Amino acid sequence: MAFVKKSNSGRRFGRRKGCRFCADNTIQIDYKEVRTLRYFISERGKIVPRRISGNCATHQRKVTEAIKRARNIALLSFTSNRTVD
Repeated sequence: MAFVKKSNSGRRFGRRKGCRFCADNTIQIDYKEVRTLRYFISERGKIVPRRISGNCATHQRKVTEAIKRARNIALLSFTSNRTVD
């Protein structure tokens, strides 16, 4: 029985997103700035991976740490998108 090799023509590779923190040095990652952290949290409350958010590895680690700190002091919720303003 011969196997037919599938082509990868179904995959689409979009343009690589640049890290927004590397591009604009005025934006700081801070656990107290809930509005900037909301962009990196999904609707279910999960942290968005860097291949989707476009962050570099250094800034993704800082964003993850800031989100976890904000969750621990109840600025961000663990499960939903609602926050206390």
